Parts: sequence; C-alpha cells; structure tokens
Amino acid sequence: MINEYLSVFIFLVLALGFTIAGLVTAFLLRDTSSSNRKSNTYECGEEPIGTAWIQFNMRYYLFALVFVIFDVEVIFLYPWALVFKEIGLIAFLEMVFFLGVLIIGLAYIWKKDALKWE
Repeated sequence: MINEYLSVFIFLVLALGFTIAGLVTAFLLRDTSSSNRKSNTYECGEEPIGTAWIQFNMRYYLFALVFVIFDVEVIFLYPWALVFKEIGLIAFLEMVFFLGVLIIGLAYIWKKDALKWE
C-alpha cells in the first residue's frame, strides 16, 4: 500500500521544494535599497498624477456585476443548447425557470435605472 502513495509523496516533496527554492532565490536576488523612486507607483512608464485613492461611481461596479451575471448565463446556456435533444422536457423546464429568474433580475435592474450610463 505504501508504494501507491509513494508517488504522491514524492510529488508533494518536489512541489514544496520548488516553492521554497523559488522563494529563497527571490529573497536572495531582491533589491534591498530603498528610495523614493522605488516606492513610487509604476504606471506603464507614465508619471502618476495625484493620489490613487479616488472614489469611483458605484454604477461601474453594478454594471460589471450585471455583466458577469449575464456572462455566466451564456456559459450555462451553451452546453445546454448542445445537448438539448437528449435531455428531455424536465431539463427544458429547468432552463426556462433559470432564464425566467434572470429575466426578472434584468427587469428589476432596468426598473431601478441601473443600466443608464450618465
């Protein structure tokens, strides 16, 4: 029985060894000097203007969440559409219920004017 787990143990030891070796190498090769230029924010070669602590409008986050929800809907719809003929009536009704919940959610955010970009 020990022979069956020996390969798993060797894999874990190697994974741990590579992880520790990478961390030790990064620690030994790092730059230890501290300067104002080093602690400055890097923005693709551009000099940063102002502070990074600015307040974003909540609509950006809400719009992103709505996008993710409907993006996940497409992820569920695609495999369902591929096997539609084999899964039968029950799966069709489940998908109708799923789409109904999403349509109710879309109607709710539409009514709350969350999709208006002003």
